[in-house]
Amino acid sequence: MGYSKSDKAETHTRIVRVAAKRFRELGLEGIGVADVMKEAGVTVGGFYKHFDSRDELVVEALATAFQDLDRWEEHTDTLTKLLESYLSEEHRDAPGTGCALGALLGDMSRASRSAKAVYTARLKRSFAHSTGLIPSNGTSDRRGRAILTISAMLGAINLSRAVSDPSLSREILERTRDQLIGMNKPAKMTLDD
Repeated sequence: MGYSKSDKAETHTRIVRVAAKRFRELGLEGIGVADVMKEAGVTVGGFYKHFDSRDELVVEALATAFQDLDRWEEHTDTLTKLLESYLSEEHRDAPGTGCALGALLGDMSRASRSAKAVYTARLKRSFAHSTGLIPSNGTSDRRGRAILTISAMLGAINLSRAVSDPSLSREILERTRDQLIGMNKPAKMTLDD
């Protein structure tokens, strides 16, 4: 008995969702196609009915993971909210459902050109979103501070996951968050303004 187009589409979506989560948890090379297919409830032999290559799966999984980031950014209308949510122990402890920009940062230097293109496009959108959240302070450009802020966020979340000392991990998150909030406070108005 064959599968309908609808069944095939549902299976395809399930495979991509599993890959998006597991790549964030284990890295692009941390899980093989066979394990992704097994977790999705599909035989490994069915892989090529859905994808031409492993890289195609990686690219689709990245795009899916970035949809989660899109939804997250839609609900962060201030820089403080973004920093408090991103640089939190909850986010640190849930890489599989967290920000793929941070979770896969270390993998991207070795990723394929097509995976890098998807990552780069999403990073540009994050820079644009963050630039809109950065208050004007009258002295430095908002985009430059947005790039610095995102870079610090990605570094801090990765460092907090890399260390074995829980108090140091928490300190990395808290101090980075506090510094970024302080650095990005709106300029105080004076009577001369």
